[in-house]
Amino acid sequence: MNSIVAFKGDKIKFSDITPDWLKRYESHMLKEGKSYTTIGMYLRGVRAIINEAKRDGLVKESQYPFGKNKYEIPTGEGRKLALTMQQIKTVVTYTDGRETTERYRDLWFFSYLCNGLNFADLLKLKYSNIVGDEICFYRQKTIRTTKTKKEIQATVTAEMQAIIDRWGNTDKKPDSFIFPYLQGNETPMQEKNIVKSVTKRVNKKLKEIGKAVGIEGLTTYTARHSYATVLKRSGANIAFISESLGHSDLKTTENYLASFEKEERRKNAALLTNFD
Repeated sequence: MNSIVAFKGDKIKFSDITPDWLKRYESHMLKEGKSYTTIGMYLRGVRAIINEAKRDGLVKESQYPFGKNKYEIPTGEGRKLALTMQQIKTVVTYTDGRETTERYRDLWFFSYLCNGLNFADLLKLKYSNIVGDEICFYRQKTIRTTKTKKEIQATVTAEMQAIIDRWGNTDKKPDSFIFPYLQGNETPMQEKNIVKSVTKRVNKKLKEIGKAVGIEGLTTYTARHSYATVLKRSGANIAFISESLGHSDLKTTENYLASFEKEERRKNAALLTNFD
């Protein structure tokens, strides 16, 4: 919102948002030094508002500014966030002897093993989500925005169970959170702040771990990218990966993995002249 206000003020009509307006807004952000990744994030926010207005009848189909032959939101080439298997092993076996380091390291490992579950969803998991030998859950990011609610299942591996046994809530009633950060009586804002605080602390610790083992850019989000990429490189079906990630269509998953495919092509091209 601050970015939009800086561009055109705080009195903007839906009819103002045309393909030309969006192109000028994109140019404005480029001049400010924003990356295409950031620009894409901001413009998807604008599109979400326009979509809601369209559903409410405030924007006509003929006025809709997004799509082919109109304005298409740019997609930045994602940062190389995925780790190799050897790097993952280096992270999950690292210790400096501190309990905090091992706890946050293990939460990252749990996220990786649990279909690359993001931390907001991880911290909201309850014991009732464990059904037999699987964890079953819905992504909070999409549950309110998609018509068909897609439940995701992740096998509880021995490593995941060990993490639950070590760091999980000792109160194992079905309504108890698996990891003892949320209580269940928080307001939405309090819940959001707790999730944000835990994620920030974990990222700070992951940065320290990354520095110690020589891995740059290690964050909570690296677990999700690594999960998807390890499966892809191992020959897993992209439809399975898409379903595991909770994506609504294969195109989303293909875009998600596109930058890693380019990385693989570069690596394979180098093999052609590896004469030693």
